[in-house]
Amino acid sequence: MSEVKLVVDGTEYEMPVLESTLGRPVLDVSAVSKAGFWTYDPGFMATAPVESKLTYIDGEKGELLHRGYAIDDLAANADYLEVCHALLYGDLPNAEEKEAFYKRISNQMAVHDQLRKFFEGFRRDAHPMAIMVGVVGALSAFYHNHLDISDPEHRDETAVDLIAKVPTLAAMSYKYSIGEPFLYPRKDFSYAENFLYMMFATPGDVDYKPNPVVVKAIDKIFTLHADHEQNASTSTVRLAGSTGANPYACIAAGIVALWGPSHGGANEAVLEMLDEIGTIENVAPFMEKVKAKEAKLMGFGHRVYKNFDPRAKVMKETCDEVLGALGVHDPKLKLAMELEQIALNDPYFVERKLYPNVDFYSGIILKAIGIPTSMFTVIFALARTAGWISHWTEMHSEPFKIGRPRQRYTGETHRPFVKLEDRK
Repeated sequence: MSEVKLVVDGTEYEMPVLESTLGRPVLDVSAVSKAGFWTYDPGFMATAPVESKLTYIDGEKGELLHRGYAIDDLAANADYLEVCHALLYGDLPNAEEKEAFYKRISNQMAVHDQLRKFFEGFRRDAHPMAIMVGVVGALSAFYHNHLDISDPEHRDETAVDLIAKVPTLAAMSYKYSIGEPFLYPRKDFSYAENFLYMMFATPGDVDYKPNPVVVKAIDKIFTLHADHEQNASTSTVRLAGSTGANPYACIAAGIVALWGPSHGGANEAVLEMLDEIGTIENVAPFMEKVKAKEAKLMGFGHRVYKNFDPRAKVMKETCDEVLGALGVHDPKLKLAMELEQIALNDPYFVERKLYPNVDFYSGIILKAIGIPTSMFTVIFALARTAGWISHWTEMHSEPFKIGRPRQRYTGETHRPFVKLEDRK
């Protein structure tokens, strides 16, 4: 193991270099504290607070691996629940494991009927993400018989419970907002089919069967959003989990973090941008404003990927399939396609590698399917629950410390207390 030496006032401090199986080595900076310093790293751009075996991202190459499997291989050959199994247990399931895992998920998709009353406490026009924060956190009040976080069986039961129930809660949040009755999942439907059924069917639709192209597209959207390493929401789940908080509360915390427009709300922001552009004639002038830094281009580029987002390649293919199969003629979708063509061919965007990312294409697909913009981030949260709970489970499977970041204090120094009557 190599080392880096920190020298302070003639005293040497050794900082081991820890090798990774992929990616950059990591410098153990614990000696910095012994030397009398903290490290200063706004946005945690160079900080690795955890060790994980789940997901690896190479932003320079445009590579995303889950348990070593490339995301394009998973999206092309596996379905979402197989990816969930890999994230939770380390490997894609064999035939027997797949059947058992799918059965567990199917058996646990329904939620306690009293949860209906939680929905009734929200205004009809409440944002579905606000509802999700409340009802996911409330699950701990209904399923508290497996909340011993030190018990591996309890952790596993909760993980499966969350992956199974979040689609049901997501669909319920939509149904509540439009005033339609809730539908419970069917045993004869797949995970993606059940979500679409609970979203779009009504109690009289006994013969309802979602379009197979749409089912495939939704499943890919779930797969492509399943996990993305130590992003803001995953880090939030881990930080909340480090306190010993119950897993339902930790996932609710992740949903809160995901809600931000710079994170999970990005695909919603894409549609808002298209509303702002308005017509095809305004696309080119808008892109000139982007170049002049007078407007913000949503759904292009990525903080981690310095090349093409590997998820976007898969999502673009899916987008083309969905638009072709549904024959959708939406003016907003035409705007999106025009934006894409300019960004992929204009030297300004190509040189800066401002390629369309996964949020750009997923927003177009979801709109074409008929899912309202307010539900976009909910679907992201649904998919990411698998990654969040896998990280939470991994953290609790080995010793860990409560998260306690430090700060660079730049406030007032010691000041004398002044009595109220003497303050100016």
